[in-house]
Amino acid sequence: MAFKFFKKKEKEEEKEPQKAEAEEIEIGKEKRKEEEKKERKVEKKEKGQRGEAWRYIIAPHITEKASYLAEKNQYVFKVSKDANKIEIKKAIGDLFGVEVEKIRIIKVPKKRRRRGRIEGWKKGYKKAIVKIKEGQKIEILPR
Repeated sequence: MAFKFFKKKEKEEEKEPQKAEAEEIEIGKEKRKEEEKKERKVEKKEKGQRGEAWRYIIAPHITEKASYLAEKNQYVFKVSKDANKIEIKKAIGDLFGVEVEKIRIIKVPKKRRRRGRIEGWKKGYKKAIVKIKEGQKIEILPR
């Protein structure tokens, strides 16, 4: 009987170091999670500095109507076909450093063109009319 008694004590003594090891592992996991969070924050800052505007904004759309709209704090841009209002808003804000109030999107359809007997298509595109906050300005054409 005494022999069993000593074995139980040995098992209990073995459990204590295992608990300590488990605690150390948990602490290590927590430290890794904190480091990963810091790395993610750094990555997000870098993306914001680079900007993703080039993916969505192709060019300013310069027409007579666009120049009249510019007087009313509205600017026209050709944008990517797969861009949506949220992405355009972020891109304009990053690129020009202005606050966007409203965006209207127009899809210009492709048109059939013909030169003699040769037929083809003129490409369609998507454009966005962007209204910015009063008092702010975007310099599209340098004067």
